Amino acid sequence: MAKVNTVLGPVPVEDLGVIAVHEHIGFGLPGCELDTQWWKKPEEAFEVTIEKLRRFREHGGKTFVDCTGIGNGRDVEYFQVLSRRTGVHIIAVTGFVAGDSALPYFRDKSEDYLMDLFIHEITVGIDGTGAKAGAIKVGVSRGGKLSELDKRIYRAAARAALKTGVPIITHLCVDAETAIAIFDEEGLPLNRVLMGHADDGGYLNEDRDTLIAEHGGWVGFDTIGYDSEMEGAPYWSRPRQDRVEHFLRFLDKGFVDVALISADANCCALGWPGLKGHSVNYLFEEFLPDLRKAGVGEEVIEQLLVHNPTKFLTMQEPQDLKSSLGRTKQGSR
Repeated sequence: MAKVNTVLGPVPVEDLGVIAVHEHIGFGLPGCELDTQWWKKPEEAFEVTIEKLRRFREHGGKTFVDCTGIGNGRDVEYFQVLSRRTGVHIIAVTGFVAGDSALPYFRDKSEDYLMDLFIHEITVGIDGTGAKAGAIKVGVSRGGKLSELDKRIYRAAARAALKTGVPIITHLCVDAETAIAIFDEEGLPLNRVLMGHADDGGYLNEDRDTLIAEHGGWVGFDTIGYDSEMEGAPYWSRPRQDRVEHFLRFLDKGFVDVALISADANCCALGWPGLKGHSVNYLFEEFLPDLRKAGVGEEVIEQLLVHNPTKFLTMQEPQDLKSSLGRTKQGSR
């Protein structure tokens, strides 16, 4: 049976339905739990989050991939409560949003240590809950280049992905050539990787998007809704219509089969205010109407929200690392 790990157990892929592939129940940098300026009472945060997830369900949404990594506010027991209350499948991840947001404890750990950690959270469970991760999060540290720690995390993630069959989701797709080389050296096909935030206003590069797609990787337009027209828009925002036109150009190149969309929104941000009016539901209430207005058909929309993310998230048969490790050692000298 083809399946995906959710916080309430494995789910047949046929039951995933409409999927938001890169979202957050609540994301914050390490230490955000000590925040006082933007802190919300637990019951207030719960009500805000429940309302957004229920609206997601009303829009037809069925599966919510929470891409909050280790140390960034990931709370699997809380996710389980939310999933039971709303009927939304919630997929948790292992891994880190980037090396520079990893807790200091992990910063000198070896590739093998990190690989074993990721595998444990995928096959045994997270934080003693028994809830297993359904994907691995990795990312690029500030500066636009993979740091040495980022590279270590990417290699560990590639090996864990091979050994468990779960996919990898990246924060940013800058320095794509380096990332592609690492995955190739480790023997991981790029069709097991979602290179995220291609639409990020600070790192636009359509040639890079084409490179990833031509190598078989998934390209994530998954900061949808961070529009520069919105009050308090963060530095990675961009004009709404620019994003739509960027995405349409990507589709026009024939890459609908490797395109994924999401909002990278917080249900309730941790340690920062978030963006008022921005949630996973922006996809349904603003972005999809923009696509329909531009002539994108319902079959394409269904592919973007159902078929593509289902194919990406489906766990694959575990693979042996022996052949890839030899190449890794040679390529890392």
